[in-house]
Amino acid sequence: MSKRLFTLVLTLAVVVAAFGSFPVVAQDDCDFVGEVVVGVIAPLTGDIPKVGQSTVEAANMAVDEINAACGLTVDDESYEVVIAVEDNESKAESSVSVATRLIVEEEVIAIIGPQASKQAVPTGQVANDRETPMISPWSTNPDTTFDRPWVFRAAFLDPFQGPVLANFVAAEFGATSAAVLYDVASDYPKGLAENFRDAAEAIGIEIVGFESFTLGDTDFSSQLTSIIAQEPDVLFTPQYYNEVPLIVQQARELGFEGPIVGSDSWGTPDLIDLCGEACEGLFFSTHYAPDIATEVGQTFISAYEEEYGAKPDDVAALTYDAFQLLFTAITNANSLDKEDVREALAGVELFEGVTGVMSFDEQGDPIKCAVIIEIKDGAFTYYDSACPAGFPPE
Repeated sequence: MSKRLFTLVLTLAVVVAAFGSFPVVAQDDCDFVGEVVVGVIAPLTGDIPKVGQSTVEAANMAVDEINAACGLTVDDESYEVVIAVEDNESKAESSVSVATRLIVEEEVIAIIGPQASKQAVPTGQVANDRETPMISPWSTNPDTTFDRPWVFRAAFLDPFQGPVLANFVAAEFGATSAAVLYDVASDYPKGLAENFRDAAEAIGIEIVGFESFTLGDTDFSSQLTSIIAQEPDVLFTPQYYNEVPLIVQQARELGFEGPIVGSDSWGTPDLIDLCGEACEGLFFSTHYAPDIATEVGQTFISAYEEEYGAKPDDVAALTYDAFQLLFTAITNANSLDKEDVREALAGVELFEGVTGVMSFDEQGDPIKCAVIIEIKDGAFTYYDSACPAGFPPE
């Protein structure tokens, strides 16, 4: 078992070398007979540390709450939930390595994470091969769960998100042409760029530019100059919150005046601080909107704000939902056997989480709605919703 730390201080300016397990204070009358260890894999360092911060904050909140209610009950006995947190450094190879360690050395019952598809896809193979349930909160690439019965997710998929965005730009802006700028080296933006392109062309939107760059690039002037020359009605860029400001600002400086639209990877509040006025009035699709959250969502948002002094982003909301899905599965299975937990996860129907109602399909992917967010007056504001046909049921 890893060394247990009683507090977590995580800031974007601090490089965190390693994390262990985090116990929480339960009610005095809880009579725990043992522990249930849940692994958490997050990008605490690397390109998107804010994602790692949100992951750990939501994980701690979920575990605090369950232990305050005397933990998980299995066969009428109470078990304390302990999390073992590992930093994947935003790298696929690190993610695979720590997943193996969590399963073999920590003997976790399940893994929550990784978040980004670039790490979630290879890590899902490790979890599946070692028959350990894994729930990726934020990964939207289909390969994360495809043909992997031990792997699940809390986020909708890119083949759903792509058409949502294509239909949105057609309806909202009357777009008949579009351009795409994406990172070809990362699974998430590459997959979503292709899904958007295919969906747009299917409804009559001409893709006049399909430009790519490589992870770490900061100068997009060549690609943007080529795009602008084709005069697209809209620019779509499915990049992470730390890359979007550079793309938007350079596009405006080069003279592009049309709408710029993004995806759920935009949904970290740091985007607004980094992008400023340049991102005002832009739109992106994501998993939930704090200003229209359900009662379940509002309860979580209030508790999160009280604990951390800020509204939760989509990563925090999805991570919290992933933990609730796992807790629900263990409770329904009434077992700590991994196969029983996997079967119970696969059987989840109409689970009501912070990010909405969801049911799992045969691939372990949730059927759920998406929302469209507008960046308005320096805040993420609900604009519209898009749901699969017939879902949620009446």
